[in-house]
Amino acid sequence: MTPTAELLIPEVEELIRSGNYAELRDSMAHLHPADMAEILAALNPADACLGFRFLQRDLAASAFSYLPAQAQEEIIQHLGNEAAVNVLEGMTPDDRARLVDELPEEVAQRLVASLSPETRKVTQAILGYPPQSVGRIMTPDYVRLRPEWSCGKAIEHIRKYGKDAETINVVYVVDEQARLIDDLRLRTVLLAPSEATVESVMKRNFVTLRADQDREEAVLTMAKYDRSALPVVDSRGVLIGIVTSDDVADVASAEATEDIQKMGGVGALEEPYDKARVLYLVKKRAPWLALLFMSELLTSNALVFYDDQIKKLSILAVFVPAIISSGGNSGSQASTLVIRALALGEIKMNDWWRVLRRELLVAGTLGLIVATLGFVRINLWGLMGWWVTNKSDPATGADILDPATGKAVLDYSVQHNYTMLAIAIATSLVGVVTWGSLMGAMLPFLLKKCGFDPAGSSTPFVATLVDVTGIVIYFTCAMTILRGTLL
Repeated sequence: MTPTAELLIPEVEELIRSGNYAELRDSMAHLHPADMAEILAALNPADACLGFRFLQRDLAASAFSYLPAQAQEEIIQHLGNEAAVNVLEGMTPDDRARLVDELPEEVAQRLVASLSPETRKVTQAILGYPPQSVGRIMTPDYVRLRPEWSCGKAIEHIRKYGKDAETINVVYVVDEQARLIDDLRLRTVLLAPSEATVESVMKRNFVTLRADQDREEAVLTMAKYDRSALPVVDSRGVLIGIVTSDDVADVASAEATEDIQKMGGVGALEEPYDKARVLYLVKKRAPWLALLFMSELLTSNALVFYDDQIKKLSILAVFVPAIISSGGNSGSQASTLVIRALALGEIKMNDWWRVLRRELLVAGTLGLIVATLGFVRINLWGLMGWWVTNKSDPATGADILDPATGKAVLDYSVQHNYTMLAIAIATSLVGVVTWGSLMGAMLPFLLKKCGFDPAGSSTPFVATLVDVTGIVIYFTCAMTILRGTLL
């Protein structure tokens, strides 16, 4: 929360409760709508409703669009039908459609039915597009020009109709059939001679979106071409709306939040964490946690399979956490990088072979670095004589006691062969880190190929898969290298 909003909350609360609405209106009038929204969101819904009732209509609508979805719903529920409709009428079409889409169905239907015919038509048109499409975030409020107009006439037109537009930084040139033929920055029209035609300053070099495209495409396209607004056209090229940078920023934030939550092994939340009910959070987290737990049981099964080797050489069990966590960590790193690169459009599905080759080189190098650390550490401990352990019974795993003294019999076999142990651990680390990285890099491609969200190859899920295979790689290397010495 901004310092301005935080300081004004007690004052606004007092003005509302004392009924001093004229002063409330004056004190809020100079604030940015985002600060107004923060103040009103901090109040209980009943007080926030009173605040909205006495704000100027345009300010109330602007502030309302900055509120979180849950706060918007609560305030709409408390506002009377007439006041709620006034707020909706003052909102931009895309913000209005987003709010109506999130309201309970019976409330949404009542409010939409109460809107003016023109506003209702625009709102229903936007709501007619798929939920995650560009059509849901576009606005029909923009400035249209004709190519045969003079720039002087175009400027007069912008002055007359620009106040109702979402933005006038960019204006759009259409033909007789309303098909888009160019978009122009306002400065281009302003700096041109008044008698010059709009067509004479056109470059016909523009980028468009389709209303049925996924809204993530708008994020990538706007970032690629560094635009503040993008036109939206239908299959015939007719201009039907625009998408502005503030709408795209909201989408980017929502999509990034969803991906981060999925990568953490949590179902995407539809409401803020601090507002979510306990049962809702349990519902979102329990399925993933249960799946990961059942997957981790495979690690236990793998360890049971190598129980005889652990009984013969118990020191092998000491290194299990370090070995499998190295594979899981490397897999999580690779998965995170690839998921984000796919989301940003840096790599495509047909780049999987290039990613695989690159990751093989990176993972092999990382494996050698980690293996070197492990090799040095084990040899250092060996030089210090720290690998002397108690000798255990291969059948029971219990320490063997000296009948004469009753003390545990010491086992010097590891101390005498610590270099072989270091080689086995180092080799295992190279294999596990390389395999973990390759699995982490390829899982996002596999999931996307199957039609799933790549973020579903979350870091805990990758780590769990690599744990099982890491056990197999580790004990296979140990059994091969240590046969005839320690095993």
